[in-house]
Amino acid sequence: MTTASRWRLDGRTALVTGASKGIGLACARELAVLGADVLLVARDEDHLDAVRGELADEFPQQDIAAFAGDMAEREQRLELFDWIADRGSSLSLLVNNVGTNRPRPTLDYAEDDYRALFETNLFSAFELCRLAHPQLAEHGAAAIVNVGSVSGLTHVRTGSPYGMTKAALHQLTRNLACEWAGDGIRVNAVAPWYIRTQRSEAALADPDYLEEVLARTPLARIGEPEEVAAAVAFLCLPAASYVSGECIAVDGGFLRYGF
Repeated sequence: MTTASRWRLDGRTALVTGASKGIGLACARELAVLGADVLLVARDEDHLDAVRGELADEFPQQDIAAFAGDMAEREQRLELFDWIADRGSSLSLLVNNVGTNRPRPTLDYAEDDYRALFETNLFSAFELCRLAHPQLAEHGAAAIVNVGSVSGLTHVRTGSPYGMTKAALHQLTRNLACEWAGDGIRVNAVAPWYIRTQRSEAALADPDYLEEVLARTPLARIGEPEEVAAAVAFLCLPAASYVSGECIAVDGGFLRYGF
């Protein structure tokens, strides 16, 4: 393999969930920049179709396709993989990015609320990894990247269920990295801190809260979706072929701050 090809994803097909906005969209674009064909998944069909059209125009030499579905729902996960099979696509990359949150004090959660967080943030990734495994193993030089969070590594004000789902996602990453290494599948994760997305916009609009966040972030700024996408893309590249079971914090130094 040439040095240049180690930093390219030509001929690879990537499945990216939560791909219509924020970090997911940035990941889809970054993977396309590196030459991958990209299958986009998100719930909002109209917005997803518009995004697919934009990326298809931006990358006319590549296959950019979209499937509208809620990955927290078992039947829709199965429909997604039926769609992939019908297209004749063969996945070699999976980015589990879909996630949601409902922050509140632990005692204020209804059972349906915290169970919904686990279905979306954790069980969807677990099942998509299992569904993707045959294609990834057939490829023999495949990669999974799970989008976790610093909340899975330390306490932040996201609510305990969200932190629990992300901690479990990081552990799933470590387990699969060991279980599936013999199948030629590398499994890694990224753990973002505050990133400038639609979901973080409301919290960061509070100037006092923003000041607190920046005071705990050595780089003293909010991250951009493209900065998370760059780490995700690296973990997908042949250049990262000896990296597996890792969780890379994309946090401006937040986790290393100390006191």
